[in-house]
Amino acid sequence: MHHAEPKEVAGPQAETLDAFHYGRFHVLQPKGRGHRSGMDAMLLAALVADERPIRVADLGAGAGAAGMAVASRLANAEVVLAERSPDMADYARRSAVHPLNAHMAARLSVVEADVTATGRARRAMGLDDDSFDHVIMNPPFNDGSDRRTPDALKAEAHAMHDGLFESWVRTAGAILRPGGQLSLIARPESIAEIIAACGRRFGGIEITALHPRAGENAVRILVTAIKGSRARLSQRFPLVMHEEDTHRFAALFDDFNNGRAAYARKR
Repeated sequence: MHHAEPKEVAGPQAETLDAFHYGRFHVLQPKGRGHRSGMDAMLLAALVADERPIRVADLGAGAGAAGMAVASRLANAEVVLAERSPDMADYARRSAVHPLNAHMAARLSVVEADVTATGRARRAMGLDDDSFDHVIMNPPFNDGSDRRTPDALKAEAHAMHDGLFESWVRTAGAILRPGGQLSLIARPESIAEIIAACGRRFGGIEITALHPRAGENAVRILVTAIKGSRARLSQRFPLVMHEEDTHRFAALFDDFNNGRAAYARKR
């Protein structure tokens, strides 16, 4: 993520206005509480590359950075930001209509929706069956240290339960059109649960490991899958974040992270 120095915005609670993709779009985020979007959101967005008119759902969108990054890069993408927390959904709404995002505001909408809801309840929240071409998600990571945080917003985002990926992937399978693409970012230890959740709903799973440096273990995995596909699982070439012995981003990684390129699957 390349962003300018955050601008603090006056209001009832501290928040910042952060520039992403070299200032191509901006996101209002809470300061000192909740989850602040950054690299993970930009990498997730880089998994979508589709020049056609498409509908994209960003599940668990938070302030909306990942979905807005898709809209920023793809001029024909209409993006629905789905977020359970009323507080974070308000940040997403205000970000979507911010004057600095006027060029894509008409293609952004926000719904307050619990990703784990099913059937009629989910549809009533604005997530209709077979209505999206792409679904992106950054599910809350199952990390005990994160769950002990006193930060109420962050604690809500980390409200974990058994079958997390099963419920999120089930919703993705319901709202995607046949042949639609699911994209997500997670920690490597989640790989078995993700594959199990995809089950018969999704095939053609592609997994990319994200490594801090060459020779270091992966810290994230990027996963894409296609609804209804019967293709086999494959592992793509890994992404290495930093050049050896430096904190500089490797050029290829930097292109994906800053919206200059996509790391999308080959069609």
